Amino acid sequence: MDHPENSEEYKGLTVNSGVQQPSSINPYLRRDRFRRKEYSAAELVEGIVKGDVTILSQAVTLVESVNPNHQSKAQEVIEKCLPYSGNSVRVGISGVPGAGKSTSIDMFGCHVLDTYGGKLAVLAIDPSSERSKGSILGDKTRMEKLSLRPEAFIRPSPTAGSLGGVARKTRETIILCEAAGYDKIFVETVGVGQSETACHSMVDYFMLIQLAGTGDELQGIKRGIMEIADGIVINKCDGNNVDKCHMAATNFRNALHFFPKSDSGWMPKVLCYSGFYGNGIKEVWDVVYEYLDFVKKNGYFEYRRNEQSKYWMYETINESLRNSFYHSELIEKSLKEAEREVLLGNQTSFAAAGKLLNLYFEHLK
Repeated sequence: MDHPENSEEYKGLTVNSGVQQPSSINPYLRRDRFRRKEYSAAELVEGIVKGDVTILSQAVTLVESVNPNHQSKAQEVIEKCLPYSGNSVRVGISGVPGAGKSTSIDMFGCHVLDTYGGKLAVLAIDPSSERSKGSILGDKTRMEKLSLRPEAFIRPSPTAGSLGGVARKTRETIILCEAAGYDKIFVETVGVGQSETACHSMVDYFMLIQLAGTGDELQGIKRGIMEIADGIVINKCDGNNVDKCHMAATNFRNALHFFPKSDSGWMPKVLCYSGFYGNGIKEVWDVVYEYLDFVKKNGYFEYRRNEQSKYWMYETINESLRNSFYHSELIEKSLKEAEREVLLGNQTSFAAAGKLLNLYFEHLK
């Protein structure tokens, strides 16, 4: 760069050009040093069974991947882990946004580990943006005490467009965690308040966290999510909110009498607690284990697990058919034209869908 001080006007001044600046990137840097080692399916299974958290995390990432090349390897890992699974207590935790699910899980997890021992895996589901398709995955920051425990594994996952507030691959992740020796699994849902069937179909006990002042008995009856809850707990029962929480508990108990009796024969209990101060945590978990003892004695525990396995078989078939349809080259070519015809009003949505399906099935013949 030419310096103006070197011009004829400034004869008494001279500015040197200086030394050439070195590159900001180290020329001796070995890029391969930062590459993650890619394990085979057998190595992943071996690491999972040994309880290696790093390998478990990589296996979960593999299962969640939408890359078709990863799917066959992920399925091989799941199948090999299957004999080591099924020995855990699975608890689903749901509730409206702001009900204190993450804070409660922090307290619940510490209490369960201190009281019953063992290992705990928390599968926290984080909502994905409809616009950017991204997720914050920040639930772990709210579980300050639990995240410091070496016997706890916290894995946030994006919903990635799945319904029911539960990530599409959470069912497989449970199998991997059980194979790694985690005998207690918490599944935290997004808390959308609708279609929580997916979470209910993969856990042994479904806990619904509520807040005081969300409605009377009639409002409680209208909420379909309450029909599948095995227990209802009302959070933030502290300070000036205690009387409101107990009043809400009475309303929920009254509402539960209008529901048909569950297949398990269990009448859901309603309790109050404070996730922030830790009051009433023991009573909540005493009821959870009371329920588990009850359903194990009457045989409903095994029945529910078998029904869940059947449910996920059909769900996998539905998902595979949907993926096969949308990834078909013929459908990809015809979809835009069908969309245009619907938008122009030349065809109804149902007729366009019927033509596309007929085209797809004809192509399969």
